[in-house]
Amino acid sequence: MTSDQRPARQSAVRRYAARGVAIVIVLSAYGLARIPTPGNTERAALAGRFHFTPIQISDFPGTPARTVRQLHPALSHVSAWFSSMGASVALNDLDGDGLPNDACLVDPRSDRVIVMPVPGTGDRYRPFVVGEAESAATTAPTGCAPADMNEDGHVDLLVHYWGRTPIAFLRKANAATLDADAYRAADVWPGGEIWNTNAVTFADLDGDGHDDLIVGNYFADGVRLLDVRASGSVPLPHSMSRAFNGGRNRLLLWDSATSTDAPSVKYRDVSNVLADEMLTGWTQAVGAADLDRDGLPEMYFTNDFGPDRLLHNRSAPGQVHLAELQGRWSWTTPPSKILGRDSFKGMGIDFGDVNGDGVPDLYVSNIAVPGVAVESHFLFASEGSLDAMRNGRAPYIDRSGPLGLARSGWAWDSKLADFDNDGVLEALQATGFIQGQIDRWPEVHELIMVSDEVMAGSAAWARFQPGDDVSGHEINPFFVRAASGAYVDIARELQLEPADTPYVTRGIAIADVDGDGDLDFFIANQWAPFVYYRNDAPRAGAFLGVRPFLVSRTGADIVRRAAIGATVIAHLPDGRTLVTTVDGGNGHTGRRSADAHIGLGRVDAGRSLPVEIIWRDASGRHTDQLSLQPGWHNVDLPERSAATRP
Repeated sequence: MTSDQRPARQSAVRRYAARGVAIVIVLSAYGLARIPTPGNTERAALAGRFHFTPIQISDFPGTPARTVRQLHPALSHVSAWFSSMGASVALNDLDGDGLPNDACLVDPRSDRVIVMPVPGTGDRYRPFVVGEAESAATTAPTGCAPADMNEDGHVDLLVHYWGRTPIAFLRKANAATLDADAYRAADVWPGGEIWNTNAVTFADLDGDGHDDLIVGNYFADGVRLLDVRASGSVPLPHSMSRAFNGGRNRLLLWDSATSTDAPSVKYRDVSNVLADEMLTGWTQAVGAADLDRDGLPEMYFTNDFGPDRLLHNRSAPGQVHLAELQGRWSWTTPPSKILGRDSFKGMGIDFGDVNGDGVPDLYVSNIAVPGVAVESHFLFASEGSLDAMRNGRAPYIDRSGPLGLARSGWAWDSKLADFDNDGVLEALQATGFIQGQIDRWPEVHELIMVSDEVMAGSAAWARFQPGDDVSGHEINPFFVRAASGAYVDIARELQLEPADTPYVTRGIAIADVDGDGDLDFFIANQWAPFVYYRNDAPRAGAFLGVRPFLVSRTGADIVRRAAIGATVIAHLPDGRTLVTTVDGGNGHTGRRSADAHIGLGRVDAGRSLPVEIIWRDASGRHTDQLSLQPGWHNVDLPERSAATRP
């Protein structure tokens, strides 16, 4: 080598070395860097903190044993693929006994919406079916969301569907017992339009004190997905990672309601505040939570086959203004993991403070099956600079890799909750796609390699029929934080489901069903019985539970309804600040109760804690300062009229 060649060679070496470093950094960002693996002793200790008693729900009389839907003829060869959604579960207080011990199930085997007492909570009423008179051969319920929609103090049921617009089943004011006759059906949106809805949530979008409705649709409007006599084609996603030809999502502002013997509720559509591309992703889950403590909920849409959307709320009463936020690009973050630019298959969303900075983080399920579909789940951790939202930047960066949450399987609902009350959140996911005996992952890989636009035609899709299997034998993960700071899946140690025939799960609902302070959960399985898990944690810590109610007075009548969207902040003696929000139905098809639960760890039962509640009514944003001891508390928040708005 000559002297004049040596500098060029050294320069090339430096370039390749730099590329090597960049590759290592990128792989680390993708979550492929080595995470400390706890030994058997530590895993046993982690599992010893938890104990759940699983109770399988008996099938409702007349439930068929089917495992597939009859679809539009253009989709008959992929019937197993597009029959893989629809199971749903919600927990709430429907009978007014003060506990969220009532369940609303959507069972795709029978396409029934079933209301029942949670097992072990007493035979307070007989299980019954809601909406049977409104069912049709070309429609199927895909979810149930409880909320007081007409603001009369009774919890109503919103049922959403494939094949039609949602229906509000409003509780009659004079209903003496909880049964099918206690509800009156009311169309949420008139006109007979065909929507194919996968997710909804309630949130006060414009800060006027009323709960608005956010609807996430999947197949394009007008598609008669379940009409076996239909003709023509069905548009499928026109891209594996940039598909914007799905159903149009809806932002529906609460307009008016009545609470007579014929209750009703009306909304007005303000979806045009967003660009069409924002509204027509293939939405699998919807989330709303106040991320910057201004009392207005930010919104998150998880979209299959394309980028998710995080929207900053800058609204005023009657005027909705939402601005898209995007994460910041850097050399250590692949574009596919930048919030708002990702190219993965968004399926679930939940909020919780994982990094302990007092700001909710975002837990997003995608498809991340080790060895065959190595994408990634997201844990978008707050960077603390909330002012960045005003400049259009999402102050979040994905930490799923270092935290051990990047991989699990083909995931749907994602949930964060503290099941042993130690002040640290656990992470749950519903996983599994199609359960059968014939491995069809090679066909999925062929589909992934199909060029954009060709995908939109159903002929490009291979056959997926009953008996085929795609990620059908995954165990739902139960992630617990280990001493290293990373999360570890201990689901097998807890034996939450049979190892030989695990559940294929869609929704996870969470609530303190029995009021004992530890959180229970309920899972919705596709084409199989549902399961309720009673929490019997052996050494659960202290907890703070807050049920905030907006209280209004009409003459001599006092009406209480859940303060959906309220933020509860607890200040602990050790200096930590723990935060949570009252959930209005976030996620895919599992909906937790409308209350706030915070694990406190080792806090004396008689110790009073400073607690803040941030909430809104027609008069604006409010902050209440309370002093509360561990335990459950009902907190009344008196509503004020718009005339008192500053």
